[in-house]
Amino acid sequence: MNSFIINADITPNTINKNIYGHFSEHLGRCIYEGLWVGEDSEIPNTQGVRNDVIQALQQINIPVLRWPGGCFADEYHWKDGVGPRSQRKRMVNTHWGGVVENNHFGTHEFMMLCEQLGAEPYICGNVGSGTVQEMSEWVEYLTFDGESPMADWRRENGRDAPWSLTYFGVGNENWGCGGNMRPQYYADLYKQYQTYVRNYGKNQIYKIAGGPNVDDFYWTEVLMREASDYMDGLSLHYYTFPGDFWEGKGSAVDFTESEWKLTLSRAWHMDQLIQKHATIMDKYDPEKRVGLIVDEWGTWFDVEPGTNPGFLYQQNTIRDALVAGTTLNIFNNHSDRIHMANIAQTVNVLQAMILTEGSDMLLTPTYHVFEMYKVHQDADLLQVGSEVETITCGESSFDKVSISASKSKGGVIHISLCNLHHTQGAAADLDVRGFTVSRVSGRILAGSNMNDRNTFEDKERVKPELFTDFERTQEKIHVQLPPMAVVMLSIG
Repeated sequence: MNSFIINADITPNTINKNIYGHFSEHLGRCIYEGLWVGEDSEIPNTQGVRNDVIQALQQINIPVLRWPGGCFADEYHWKDGVGPRSQRKRMVNTHWGGVVENNHFGTHEFMMLCEQLGAEPYICGNVGSGTVQEMSEWVEYLTFDGESPMADWRRENGRDAPWSLTYFGVGNENWGCGGNMRPQYYADLYKQYQTYVRNYGKNQIYKIAGGPNVDDFYWTEVLMREASDYMDGLSLHYYTFPGDFWEGKGSAVDFTESEWKLTLSRAWHMDQLIQKHATIMDKYDPEKRVGLIVDEWGTWFDVEPGTNPGFLYQQNTIRDALVAGTTLNIFNNHSDRIHMANIAQTVNVLQAMILTEGSDMLLTPTYHVFEMYKVHQDADLLQVGSEVETITCGESSFDKVSISASKSKGGVIHISLCNLHHTQGAAADLDVRGFTVSRVSGRILAGSNMNDRNTFEDKERVKPELFTDFERTQEKIHVQLPPMAVVMLSIG
């Protein structure tokens, strides 16, 4: 039996809606074909952005979208992506497939995309191969309202008023593809570059430093010690897979029971990573002013057979949905330090929300988790105590049931539960304290097989359904979770 005490009158903090953010890199078919088709495309679009994808993404309330990378950011020179499209410089995407970029999707197109989505833009600047001047002028081009070379150029290119830009990343993975730097060297570069990321007028920029790779706690220590006074956020990147990163990460659809367990065990590892990095951050920032920004996370498997290995196209199963649900619960429960997270990636790449083929598209199980969990955005986190069964994985174990709870501004409690076992159900007793329960309703996303997924031939194999397998008593709500299930309860 799994027992949970939800203290509805203890609200440690608010869950920042940006925890439900997304990531769109110039990689494979994420931007081109996935989001951008151009005005002349036969696929219905609005100013070049495909309508079906935008409409679907609007339904999950994307709060913030990161662009243009990723590794691509540190070879991207923004001036090549503005002005008349026919005159834009072409470039080779050396990181992802060696394809030629025509730069038709640039700054103006990205900001327009965010406006259509109703999402905040999060732009990642080029430290690896760019200059301080280049980064400074990009911010000026975007946000300055006066007379200046960059503001005047923006007006020549069709945009009179400046955009509002809150989030700006000063480099990406500078320990690796962003320059193979030591943390001391990057800390100095970060302080130099961020100096010229100016606040123009009323526009105030939240500056994000390139943080550690997985469990590189030394990187966090150095960056916080040397540069925390100059940053608002520090990034963390962590991907989940059952295999070896370089020798084979495992298939997205053809996997064993042991790979199922290992994947979910590694998803749970996010909790430990956050705790350890947060402890270091607390040493230098006890007030928790600096946010931990998990701006790349999700599953990363071997590409689908027959696809370009540089395009990172993978299918999406109920296993991915459980990784997403568990990870989002972890973020919610650490939302005192997690200010933002960005799943990789939005369309056609890695753990995508949407897959497209030409004019056709489908919604993945991960998409449905984000749609179910959107009720947590900007809600008050509730304190949860728990006694949970475990699943054995090799010599270790992990919790069988993942949970987080919040209270909306309207006073509705939402409890998200994930049963991570692939064959066993999970009974759960919910003791909601400090709140009078008058009604309970639920939704569920579940699979019959470990690799259940949506395909272009069967688009609704995995989708949310009504959930009623619970019973109310005077004191508790008794819930019976089926195997491989994500459940959202609404309590009023």
